[in-house]
This record gives sequence, structure tokens and C-alpha cells, in this order.
Amino acid sequence: MENILLLLGAVGSFLKAHALVVLIILGVINLIAFVMYGLDKRYAKNGQWRIPEANLITVAALYGALGAFLAMQLFRHKTKHLKFTITVPLLLILQIAFAIVVMVV
Repeated sequence: MENILLLLGAVGSFLKAHALVVLIILGVINLIAFVMYGLDKRYAKNGQWRIPEANLITVAALYGALGAFLAMQLFRHKTKHLKFTITVPLLLILQIAFAIVVMVV
């Protein structure tokens, strides 16, 4: 347990020291997620090739859950799929919780 706290402390120190870079990276990842979900909705409406669901979930898991969640709400996309309505909000909660833990430790 002590090793985990030390690791979280080190990660927290790094993130605090590079906060602007981290925020820019997170912004870009979330923008990519938002655009991917929006494009997939457009493709679905036009009967075109779709972005695989695994890719949509993966971008959300790679700290793009906020962008994915916002796109789901704005575009009303994947809101009837249990896989998305549970996974994306859960990922968002976990990502926020992790950020809080890392910043506090």
C-alpha cells in the first residue's frame, strides 16, 4: 500500500509541475472523442461506414470520457446502448476520482 501511495505522489507531483501540458493533452483527447462520436452519428444517419464501437469506448477510456459523454448527450448518440450509457459515465467518474486522488496525495 505504501508503494502505491508513493507512486500516486510521484504522479501527482509530475502532473502539478506540468499542469498546462496535461490540460492541453486532455483537451485534445476529449476533442478527438467528441468529434469521433459526432462523426459516427453523422455516418449512421447517412448509412455510411461506421466507427467501430470498440474505438469509441477506447477513446473514452483513454481520458476522453468527458468529450464522449458530452457528444452522446448533444448528438443523442449511443444513448440507447447499455454498453455506452453505463461505461462512458463510469469511465468519467473514475477519471475524475483518479485526478482528485492524484492531486491530493
